[in-house]
Amino acid sequence: MPSAKQLADFGCTAFSASMALLPVDGGFLCGARAYGCFQHRGVLRQAAEEQKTPNTLRA
Repeated sequence: MPSAKQLADFGCTAFSASMALLPVDGGFLCGARAYGCFQHRGVLRQAAEEQKTPNTLRA
């Protein structure tokens, strides 16, 4: 059976580890959001360019 000090040390270590991982997790989420934004912008740009071209029949 672990003592109260061992449990407190484990809790403090687990909390510190989770706080250390927050910047990594935040960076991943921010990067994923930015990637999706750039992908969406590319799709919108492509759709706008397709609307610019005249619809002519080619023989």
